[in-house]
Amino acid sequence: MAEEHSKSHESETPVVVDEGSAVETKDRGLFGFLGKKEEKSLKRSLNESLSSYIPMPGSTNGEYLIGVGSYDMTGPAAQVNLMGYANLEQNAAGVHFRLRARTFIVAESPQSARFAFVNLDAGMASQLVTIRVLERLRSRFGNLYTEENLAISGIHTHAGPGGYLQYLLYHVTSLGFVQQSFDAIVNAIEQSIVQAHQNLKPGSIFINTGDVENAGINRSPSAYLLNPAQERARYPANVDKEMNLLKFVDKATGKSIGAFSWYATHGTSMSRDNKLISGDNKGAAARFFEDWFTSTTKSNSTTVMNFPTPEVDIDKLIEKAQKIKATGGQSCNKRASQAFKVRKNNVSPFVGAFCQSNVGDVTPNVLGSFCTDSGKPCDFNHSSCHGDVRLCLGRGPGYPDEILSTKIIGERQFNKAVDLFMSATEELSGKIDYRHLYLNFTDLEVDLDGKGKAKTCPAALGPGFAAGTTDGPGMFGFEQGDTEINELWGKVRDALKEPSQHQADCQKPKNVLLSTGEMFDPYAWAPAILPIQILRLGRLIILSVPGEFTTMAGRRLREAVKKTLINNGEGDFDNETHIVIAGLTNTYSQYVATIEEYGQQRYEGASTLYGPHTLSAYIQEFNKLAEALAKGERLPKTDLSPPDLSSKQYRLLLPPWIDSPPKGVKFGDMKQDITQPKDGSFKKGERPSATFWSGNPRFDLLTEGTFAVVEMLKGKRWVPVYDDDDFSLYFKWKLDNITFSSLATIEWEVPKEASSGVYRLRHFGSFKKTYKSPVEYFTGASSAFTVS
Repeated sequence: MAEEHSKSHESETPVVVDEGSAVETKDRGLFGFLGKKEEKSLKRSLNESLSSYIPMPGSTNGEYLIGVGSYDMTGPAAQVNLMGYANLEQNAAGVHFRLRARTFIVAESPQSARFAFVNLDAGMASQLVTIRVLERLRSRFGNLYTEENLAISGIHTHAGPGGYLQYLLYHVTSLGFVQQSFDAIVNAIEQSIVQAHQNLKPGSIFINTGDVENAGINRSPSAYLLNPAQERARYPANVDKEMNLLKFVDKATGKSIGAFSWYATHGTSMSRDNKLISGDNKGAAARFFEDWFTSTTKSNSTTVMNFPTPEVDIDKLIEKAQKIKATGGQSCNKRASQAFKVRKNNVSPFVGAFCQSNVGDVTPNVLGSFCTDSGKPCDFNHSSCHGDVRLCLGRGPGYPDEILSTKIIGERQFNKAVDLFMSATEELSGKIDYRHLYLNFTDLEVDLDGKGKAKTCPAALGPGFAAGTTDGPGMFGFEQGDTEINELWGKVRDALKEPSQHQADCQKPKNVLLSTGEMFDPYAWAPAILPIQILRLGRLIILSVPGEFTTMAGRRLREAVKKTLINNGEGDFDNETHIVIAGLTNTYSQYVATIEEYGQQRYEGASTLYGPHTLSAYIQEFNKLAEALAKGERLPKTDLSPPDLSSKQYRLLLPPWIDSPPKGVKFGDMKQDITQPKDGSFKKGERPSATFWSGNPRFDLLTEGTFAVVEMLKGKRWVPVYDDDDFSLYFKWKLDNITFSSLATIEWEVPKEASSGVYRLRHFGSFKKTYKSPVEYFTGASSAFTVS
């Protein structure tokens, strides 16, 4: 389990004591109670045991150049709408754990073929983000990284700041474009690619596959059942359980430097009511994986072996803690919080990424969906209760605790990834190659396998879209499966844009609720030109798709591409070739359902933008890429490219207002100090918290820094042991009801592995005195408390 691998972190960087002096620390961690000889002996035996605990491949050929990188992409933690549920009231109000961009680059040699794959802790990729990243890479590297060999994929968390896409439909709830969200993502992608590029070195890549159990179920099973029975009979479940994992190993050292895996489950363990920034279950899995790897490869880990804890006198600790009062607010510099980070990004980190796949109809709420009023299962065909979708909600395994559900689903992916990582023996070899194409999906002619021809349509959404899903129900008056629109909503639709007759006919049986592909006022509501891409890494093929394919849609695409590769590859490909779908990649165009699922018009079918033949169009065009790849042929150049709509964006979100704490109060002072427990010390699982007078976190995102820290007293020094990248620590922001100034609450759920001792909570933040004045920075720490 992940909590068994979590560690009580200890900083080895300068720690600022209250008097303002900097003290160099080289903490001995769990060896602190040993003599020097015992410590040396213990470390030697621990290192020897680790060499067998992390088995390295018997043969590391260094077939490729490999590099990994990671960078903080946490956006504004206040007042910005979270992307995914389209809930106007779901605005960021703090951080559960930080978001990151994680990259791997593979190359045959410094001068030959390469590609870069970026995994974002974001809802999805954005065309405008891709455009801007490519511009930055061009200025750094020339034509080394282009739209052809760069893939940017989102994990589909529904708890990341929105406002970074360019089409209007996706900006309604975020009040338009949010520059700060956009910049945080673009900068993190660029920096993670730069890291990976600079870290390129000879190495090997291993691949392994296995099933993840009970981390996803089908949320639209009635639509899945409409697929042919003979086709369904070929699969053991109505979701894909397979995880595909890549393990990257440095040739020179034999050490692993990263692992990237693909598995399909929605980032909806956190609900539409959550207001904390979170990477959801995949972001949690990545955090657990990276911490596990670090703890099992560092000789000062507390989790590799169980060492005796020196006996402590709790009464003396309580007495000591009672004497240590809050520091009061203190000024600091912009980078001060970075020195208190537990995980530093100034060395080559191990990067563990959990990527998204054909996730369209897969929910992590594995207990099923139930009516909130009766507790009974929801209607099977419509996912509603008495005709009301708002009463039908999915339940995660930790129900009713969404954070526990996030942790459990994250652990299930993490545990399988560790298993695959430790047992990976199949080494990849062979060509690196890629193909990429822009297509106008609003008018593609599709050959229906000898059954005539058809065309795709301009983008449109049906009433089932407005109904939402069991992960996040939509509006009253709509149900999944609706093909009728009542008179009122028909008038609202027509006021925005009445669908053309061509559109109405083309989209059938979808009844068009929003004809987004025909809406261009004040700018385009939906994409028309989409990228498709194939990446080859030896016997692994990655299909970059710009949307959410349902389970069966993904299966059909994978099978078609594999068949095309085998038929045209002259022995290069066979049934053992690995085909992986990377969902929500390079841009976003909502869902892709099979034509049978489209017929029921549940949420996924109603959100399949380009009509009933959307999947057939994808299969047809991917087959063209696959054939060219297999034959070593280049695709003909076209002038087609997506627009850059940055100059047209609406920006209605107001800037953060100036905070004004009460007279005599400084930023970083306590609003509510630690409430000490009656017996004098906190137990594991309890939640000490403190509230500080603060500034709006939009003034500075504290990138690669932290808003919150748990410090532990070690002798006479305070050492950071947890920060806002830890699953156990929460940074919560709100406005004071009287002064309307910012308040920051830091809440720590004491982990079961936390050592007994004296602790305190520290906050970092920023503020402005006037709109034109520079940003200033502050910190403050609570009174001390004891954990036993």
